Amino acid sequence: MLTPAYKLTIGKKLVDTTQEPKASTVTELRVELDMDAPADRLLLVLGQVNGLKPATDDQAIVELGYADDTGGLQQVITGSVVTVEPGLTTNRVVAHTAAHTLLRSFTDKTFESKTAGEIVQELCSDASVDVEQADDGISFPAYVVDGRRNFFRHMSDLADLCGFDLYFNSHGKLVFQKFQSGNNLHTFEFAKHVVELKVVREPALAESVQAFGESPTSTQGESSTFWLTKDFGNSKGSAGSGSPELLLERSALRTSDAAQTAADSAEKEIQRRTLRGWVLALGRPQVQLGDAIKFQSMPDSTLNTTFQVRSVVHSITKYGGFTTRVGFRAIDTTPAAPGL
Repeated sequence: MLTPAYKLTIGKKLVDTTQEPKASTVTELRVELDMDAPADRLLLVLGQVNGLKPATDDQAIVELGYADDTGGLQQVITGSVVTVEPGLTTNRVVAHTAAHTLLRSFTDKTFESKTAGEIVQELCSDASVDVEQADDGISFPAYVVDGRRNFFRHMSDLADLCGFDLYFNSHGKLVFQKFQSGNNLHTFEFAKHVVELKVVREPALAESVQAFGESPTSTQGESSTFWLTKDFGNSKGSAGSGSPELLLERSALRTSDAAQTAADSAEKEIQRRTLRGWVLALGRPQVQLGDAIKFQSMPDSTLNTTFQVRSVVHSITKYGGFTTRVGFRAIDTTPAAPGL
């Protein structure tokens, strides 16, 4: 029988339950990772024992697994403590990844002849945030970062236009890249791994997308980057067919190639959201953002396929044990109809 265990490092203090599984100051440990939320979160509820005294800005690292698993523990989050709420018998501690820094960073800057990845790299450098990977994406003749929106919001907009994912990995480094097949594939078999399952199927919000830029760069060259066009015919992109149609107008889309990439990305995003859900299982610390999961032997045969991981929630409590809840969505942009 596997015994849940963890290593918790806050500042210079280490709590390790792999040797003494019952000796723990933590009454609740919850790691929330989500590509569709601004910042991942670590929540700790600590008993007033053992002298563990977290302070704001302390680094927090969590490794999860099982004490009797020869594979060792898996690091699931790296962040910094943002709040400590003392109580009579417990302390409530919240830590966030470096997304917290990006959410509090602002600037006014114009980028010329830069790719989306280069813009993300430079913004992270300005905020002293580490980057694991930033793919190129769309090439922008000009892109304006204004102080009305924080760094994370600008990066999120760039990710949407390029069809990229934006998240922090378990070591606290930013990832800006297109999802292909997943960094790792994890299997969930019915009646073996699945404790609970929720699936949502819904019609697409739009059947087609038209994306528009605002300059005549595509027909009159790079020197016209800052002009406004009168004819959008040569500076638009389209994807899908039918109605309703989504109109996507962004000032940053100043070339037909950029508009086409944005249209393709928006159409794929719409289709992937038609099939999504979450699965609850016993603790699976190996599942991370950037991964994929595969269902097997499900009663609904259309679910026996591969999905993208969009969120992961690891939870360890004194009474509930160790569980992992994985949010997922379709990878195939034309999901099959429900099985009988």
